[in-house]
Amino acid sequence: MQIRAEQMQALHQYTLAAFENEMVAHSRKFSPRLCEVLGEEQLRFFIRTAMQRADGYGFTCRGPVRLFIEVSFLFGSGFDTDPQYPWAADLLRGADHQMFRADQLHQKADEYLDKVSGPKNVNTRAALAQLAAAASETVPAMMTQSFSSALLNEMRRIFPQKVDYVGEESLQALIQEGRGIAEKYGFTWIRAEGLIVVLMFAFGHGCTDDPLYPWISRTLNDPLIMDAPGRADRLEKKAVTWLSHVLEQTSGGAPL
Repeated sequence: MQIRAEQMQALHQYTLAAFENEMVAHSRKFSPRLCEVLGEEQLRFFIRTAMQRADGYGFTCRGPVRLFIEVSFLFGSGFDTDPQYPWAADLLRGADHQMFRADQLHQKADEYLDKVSGPKNVNTRAALAQLAAAASETVPAMMTQSFSSALLNEMRRIFPQKVDYVGEESLQALIQEGRGIAEKYGFTWIRAEGLIVVLMFAFGHGCTDDPLYPWISRTLNDPLIMDAPGRADRLEKKAVTWLSHVLEQTSGGAPL
């Protein structure tokens, strides 16, 4: 019996579709609140995107791909290039077998959750609450100190455990990247620049184009918002709404 090329392709597509369905169900257990907010279509788009990124690092087995999706939920879809998590890029680009690299990535993610997020994500929830409360006063003291110093102080106030773990050098790199992205959208004043950087600090450096947080990219690229100040104001309001919703849904310590 011979199997034609088109039959093999159909079998491959069926296998991918079955695995995608499996990952949808797994994601709803792993991060139920975020999946609920995303909805079916956006969740599937995120999973397909994460699977493609995982494949780029040679993660083709079920376990490593599932782990890649989980870590994307935890640190943002762009975690593999995020200056906040340089260990991720180092592990993913290593020459070892994918199962070994996945195990190392799992260990580092667990270490982060233990030292930064805390038991039942208590530190993360506290940081999100601080971020929501500070949204209307993100950069009040920046006129009396350098932009970077002020932002680092704000980050430490919001999430001290993360600042201690990530380190100031990596956060300085994040700030510089964030200022470049802010300029792209015409956010050339201190408050708006600070908003972009703090969002990247909270949701990952790729949050402005992350399928996990489509409200950010939709707001930044909304053709109905005609000027940069209006866009920044709308983004801030959207962030407060999203944070408030998440905080309401995570009082029991469920993963975000």
